[in-house]
Amino acid sequence: MKKIILTSIILVSFAGVFAQSTKKPDKDALKFNLNEEGTHYFQVTFLNQTWLRYNESNPGTTIEGVSKANSFDMGLRRTRIQVLGQISDKIFLYFQYGQNNFNSQYNINSNRKIAAFFHDAVGEYKVTKGNGLKLGAGLTIANGLSRFSQPSIGTIMTMDVPVFAQTTVDQIDEFSRKLSVYARGQVGKFDYRFVLSDPFPVSSAGITLPPIAKEANFAQKGHQLQTQGYLIYQFFEHENNTTPYMTGTYLGKKKIFNIAVGGIMQKNAMWERGTGTDTVYQPMKHLAVESFLDMPVNKQKQTAVSAYIGYFKTNYGTNYLRYNGIMNPANGTTLNASNSITNQGATYGNALPMFGTGNIVYTQFGYLMPDGWLKAKGKFLPYVSATLAKYDKLGGLPTNTFNAGLNYLMMGHKSKVTLDFQNRPVYALQSGTPAQTGRRGTVTMQYQIFF
Repeated sequence: MKKIILTSIILVSFAGVFAQSTKKPDKDALKFNLNEEGTHYFQVTFLNQTWLRYNESNPGTTIEGVSKANSFDMGLRRTRIQVLGQISDKIFLYFQYGQNNFNSQYNINSNRKIAAFFHDAVGEYKVTKGNGLKLGAGLTIANGLSRFSQPSIGTIMTMDVPVFAQTTVDQIDEFSRKLSVYARGQVGKFDYRFVLSDPFPVSSAGITLPPIAKEANFAQKGHQLQTQGYLIYQFFEHENNTTPYMTGTYLGKKKIFNIAVGGIMQKNAMWERGTGTDTVYQPMKHLAVESFLDMPVNKQKQTAVSAYIGYFKTNYGTNYLRYNGIMNPANGTTLNASNSITNQGATYGNALPMFGTGNIVYTQFGYLMPDGWLKAKGKFLPYVSATLAKYDKLGGLPTNTFNAGLNYLMMGHKSKVTLDFQNRPVYALQSGTPAQTGRRGTVTMQYQIFF
């Protein structure tokens, strides 16, 4: 804990360097109007998120063959270029190119010089006036389950999104994107999207696939389309509908209060070993119900509140559980199948049980402090979040992860520093039974540039 506090002091000092360079935001974007009214345009955006992080390692963690109780690393969480444009009254196009999770452990087959890739390549046709009906096709994040299944990562309030809501990330998709056709739009107070996706086979995920077992995992035979749907009821203002991405926080610029329901279904997506040598296929079915609030509190002081709560029922089949460590700082473990939970994914470093058959409640709350708070030139936005999960594989043990953080907004989302503390559980097998054996902490400083 002393090391976490010391690291926090160092990172806060790091943030202070950026604070000295605070400038008034530029009014103009890198946007080229194609007509005098500006309704037809072409725009380019750039985003870079740099992380400095101290992590208390999970039990048994090794880094390059050496046991490590803790680590300090640096990395690029996301580096992206977006190109988009409303090139006529009816036609909209959107491309996103970049890479993710680039740190010292980033490699595939011992090669760190891996090319970036297209995240999105999609075209839309506006069928009706306004946002009533848009038809789109291509590689897209347009999704069914939740607003956090298709997040605008440049505008999120917390340092990172709840990745569990991107349920098939890098298993049968391209970093949450799939080849899809969709219909989306806004009718009255409703915002909707319906998506038909053609998932990638798990065999092309670039990972070592587990053999078929008594516990479900993604099927390595057969191919099925995936259906998704998402419906929002908007009590006050409409949310942005330019792209399928959903804003994290509007920083008090809009009055938003929504309730929503979403789902994903794919037939025979999972398999497991049945009686003897029989193969049993199971559907993948996910459901979410959520509410989002983001609105000003005092317009004179420019304060605002942002809050979210969602319930997720995720079903990947019998006892599916997958660990995931965001931009994992480690690459090995001394543990084995007899004393660690090794259903899916590496358990070392900062990994935790993130995806599984079970029930999850996720909530977050943030408050935009008034102008001039602490006599700063920028704005402060503190937040807290909690992921409260129970997965079948863990026999009802809670998987509760907590985050608390502080954003320093120098130019809104365009230039901001975020300090985040995370506390997560660790597990082991004791006499063949899963048990929580402790908790670990991580402190991360992020600097985001979004232009």
